[in-house]
Amino acid sequence: MIRPLPLALYGAATILLEPLAAALLRRRAVRGKEDAARLGERLGRASRTRPTGPLVWLHAVSVGESLSLLPLIEALRARRPDLVLLVTSLTTTSAEVLARRLPDGVIHQFVPIDTPAAAGRFLAHWRPGLAILAEAELWPNLILTAQRKGARLALVSARMRQDSAAGWARAPASIRALLQAFDLVLPQDSASGGRLAELGARVGPLLNLKLLGEAPPADPAELEALRRRIDGRKLVLAASTHPGEDLLVAKAVRAAGALVILAPRHPERAPEIAAELAAAGAAVSRRSAGELLSATTSVYLADTLGELGLFLRLADVVVMGGGFVGGVGGHNPVEAARLGKPIITGTHVFNARAIYDEMLAEAAAVEARDEAALTRHVAGLLAYPAIARRMGEAALDYAERHGAALERALVQLEPLLPA
Repeated sequence: MIRPLPLALYGAATILLEPLAAALLRRRAVRGKEDAARLGERLGRASRTRPTGPLVWLHAVSVGESLSLLPLIEALRARRPDLVLLVTSLTTTSAEVLARRLPDGVIHQFVPIDTPAAAGRFLAHWRPGLAILAEAELWPNLILTAQRKGARLALVSARMRQDSAAGWARAPASIRALLQAFDLVLPQDSASGGRLAELGARVGPLLNLKLLGEAPPADPAELEALRRRIDGRKLVLAASTHPGEDLLVAKAVRAAGALVILAPRHPERAPEIAAELAAAGAAVSRRSAGELLSATTSVYLADTLGELGLFLRLADVVVMGGGFVGGVGGHNPVEAARLGKPIITGTHVFNARAIYDEMLAEAAAVEARDEAALTRHVAGLLAYPAIARRMGEAALDYAERHGAALERALVQLEPLLPA
């Protein structure tokens, strides 16, 4: 296939830049943005031997997207136990979480940088029969090289924002070539489906992977130990917070008279968060430092990975981060919904707008425009547990209704699976 000019120029530019890649990756590793021990994977050099047998490669960029693949991975293993499953992700945090959550036998690698040589090395080693990419992962060299090598391709839970669609519309031949490389495109919502179809995709049924799966696990003994330390206090979980949200949410919850468990999206921010909260008069205990949650603790900083299931189960109310400051786009609330928790979100949730719109319409969540509104909502839900319980039940019902979408997706994917 002759690449459209913008894609050809992109390929040439990435060839020229590739000699700089190793140095740039080492600099990122110094800043904690890469795993220094696994930089070879980012250059397409596998750190694992490829097992024999047909292989399916699944890719998602970060923590939320990676975890959303778990129900699909489990379903593929149940349906085709002969398949080798390879999962790639980009961020170090996603790799740490997947190390705890991936089933035995599923291989994890970091996704290679999108240069022709790195993509070629990666695909030559792993030889996937099917590549399943999640959400908005449109890397030209990886996609077109996989297509050229004979892999089938699926874009699942596909997301296309209006601004992204407008940008791609300025290079119509390029986006058409990329999207038509996919044998199957399953959009996560009707708006994304319409945009993808306009750009040239062959669009199938809706599938939002983030609405599937089980609630995150929790260690029963640790859960009971924390419950004893909470000792009946009202508790609000601030989940996946970002800079500009930690103090805002903590102040609102403390004003409502509740204990705050604050689980930042990026735990490495914990020292600066603790300092900010302490300066505001909060009594902070850090979980990663082994500091116990005590009767005097007003904010318990849950700066560890893989333990969100503990704090979701303990919470009377869940405040979802990412929506109280601009630019983040909100985070998926469905893990909290699966546990029947009342959920509060901010207004800046463009990455999860369709989910929140549906949940708000069903009184399965509530939206707070500012700190004052957040304080009112938290105080109201804590003061009226019957209302909080009904909201949690609506959230659970919403999460459970979407489980059938996975079976529809498997029917679409099955003809693409390698023999």
